[in-house]
Amino acid sequence: MTTWHNHLPIGMNAQDFEIELTETLPSLWANIWRKSPQRNVLYDEDSGWLTGGDLLRRSELAARKLSAAGIVPGDRVVLSGPSSTDFVICHVAILRLGCVVVPANGAYREKEIKHVIQDSRPAAAIVDNSAWEPWIKDINPAIIITTSKMSLPDGPAIPLDQVNSEQAAYIGYTSGTTGRPKGALLSHLNLLSSVRALELAWRWVKDDTLILALPLFHMHGLGVGLHGGLTVGCKIILQRDFDPGKVIEASEQFEASMFFGVPTMYGRLVESPRAHELKRLRLCVSGSAPLPADLHVKFEEITGQKVLERYGMTETVMLVSNPYDLERRPGSVGFPLPGVEVRLSKELSEIEVSGPNIFEGYWENPDANSEAFNDGWFKTGDIGQLDDDGYLSIVGRAKELIISGGYNVYPREVEDVLNQHPDVLECAVVGEMSGEWGETVVAYVVSDRQFEDEELKLFAGTYLADFKRPRFTYGVDALPRNALGKVQKHRLMDGRVAD
Repeated sequence: MTTWHNHLPIGMNAQDFEIELTETLPSLWANIWRKSPQRNVLYDEDSGWLTGGDLLRRSELAARKLSAAGIVPGDRVVLSGPSSTDFVICHVAILRLGCVVVPANGAYREKEIKHVIQDSRPAAAIVDNSAWEPWIKDINPAIIITTSKMSLPDGPAIPLDQVNSEQAAYIGYTSGTTGRPKGALLSHLNLLSSVRALELAWRWVKDDTLILALPLFHMHGLGVGLHGGLTVGCKIILQRDFDPGKVIEASEQFEASMFFGVPTMYGRLVESPRAHELKRLRLCVSGSAPLPADLHVKFEEITGQKVLERYGMTETVMLVSNPYDLERRPGSVGFPLPGVEVRLSKELSEIEVSGPNIFEGYWENPDANSEAFNDGWFKTGDIGQLDDDGYLSIVGRAKELIISGGYNVYPREVEDVLNQHPDVLECAVVGEMSGEWGETVVAYVVSDRQFEDEELKLFAGTYLADFKRPRFTYGVDALPRNALGKVQKHRLMDGRVAD
């Protein structure tokens, strides 16, 4: 599947496009800031604007402090904190020093942060959650701990930006929707190649202003929003937490042109009486979880914005995107990005990918690596479907595939049907162990009322074959989700065995 030419601007030929991948992220950023030291780059509510010159100077100072504390190129450094200019400076400093950044979710509890520390073995941890310090020290008493204010002694001038593009830059721990998180190791080349593809596909230029309300511990906010904005040289408005009113106000105050969000954010934006003001934006992008087709349509009706949905992973940065100029198709993630190849496996139609953006492998986990690749192609674990025009849709997870009585059932297909019921607020479909069927289809439903098992079974039967209908319905107050809004189905499955 090599349809990335659908992302090219009108009049541009595929042979005219080439991604330059010899630079590293920090060396590229530093060059931009040296050329335009007075240009505003980064804004947060507490610090105001930082210019390119500010970022150059303050990232160098932070790198000197880390070096004086004993951190050397190649070391891993855990980084966690709210979205702020201080956080970004620390992130840039880690990369300029030649170290590997290991982002961590500030909401992690003891077991979760201990796993990251034990697995990645960092030399330092820059964290703003004071509760973590004893947990971290319990794993490694010698580790250097500071906050994003970088309260460490200054050090002498040191060489910066010395690594090459193939060296490690990032270890991102997978969201753990199906089990214990693994550390995906990405190089500067992996990260930069994806940003360059997005620069072309989304017509991303230095004159843009991006509202970034996504957390910076995750690939969406950090690897796409922050890295992309710094690489193209546009202005970035950081928002510590997502608030619909603040997003709308920022779109006016800063004459913003871009907003990146997750489906939950778009659902809250359409509820705002001021949502129509978002018509001033040039581009709205959604990812990290499927955007319901009805929300896609509703958002366009209110704001005039056709949300551009895309598809990526911690292990790969961005893979596929709806096109900028052509139809942005609801329910689809679009076409492969420049440089990316996509294929569907013969057995399950699992999406497999290759390209310069694909990660190096899981950190010190050869067993996971051998399972993750098929002839050099990374197995995403997602089940895909292509329509007649070549648009790719995600229809489920390979590990969530339900095999009932020998038939394959894709949960996403059943969920899309159940969500059409007027009393279903949201739902998740999983397979439950069954002595008779191997697995049977069950639905967890959020609703203002109780459902009898037979009701949704009959409703689904109007649209689906009998073997796809949910046999049991369980009412829940809410679906468990991770920080980026992905439903964690393994937390729903409590070991029930169907008769």
